[in-house]
Amino acid sequence: MKPQVTFSAVLQRFQQMGEKTGWTYVVVPEKMSLQLHSADRKGYRVKGWLNEVAIAQVALLPMGEGEMILPVNAAMRKQLQQPVGATIQVRLSKDETELTIAADLLACLEDEPEAMAFFQSLAASHRKYFSKWIDDAKTDATRTKRLVQAVEGLKRKMDYGTMIRWGREQKL
Repeated sequence: MKPQVTFSAVLQRFQQMGEKTGWTYVVVPEKMSLQLHSADRKGYRVKGWLNEVAIAQVALLPMGEGEMILPVNAAMRKQLQQPVGATIQVRLSKDETELTIAADLLACLEDEPEAMAFFQSLAASHRKYFSKWIDDAKTDATRTKRLVQAVEGLKRKMDYGTMIRWGREQKL
């Protein structure tokens, strides 16, 4: 049986923290993190529950001094319906399921070897940003537009955030 941890945590938000500015998160104490994954101090993925909201394939990120943070994105916050400062119940276990990438993104990248090589050089979590953004499209037209933008951004060796900003500037 995989280790599981349960604890209470306060929803917090970074004020000024570089690329993490504005992020909402909970702190995962070192003791809890080590129970889940003691092999190294790098980030890893977890699944479980925040109150009654199921989560999966969410990255725990190291913050130094042994603590980790669990980012709480907009979709998670909407489901939680809790403000920053609220105490929530956290139940986590390590998530070892394979990250899946949108098949049509991979098919498009096969036609662009440089873009594919850059995509494969990205961390798994960063590849997932691209894939999830494409999968979240609600119409075929939006999905196609996002595929084109992603492939073009990857050809230009852009990370996800840079590609999104570039797309806005280009009015894609």
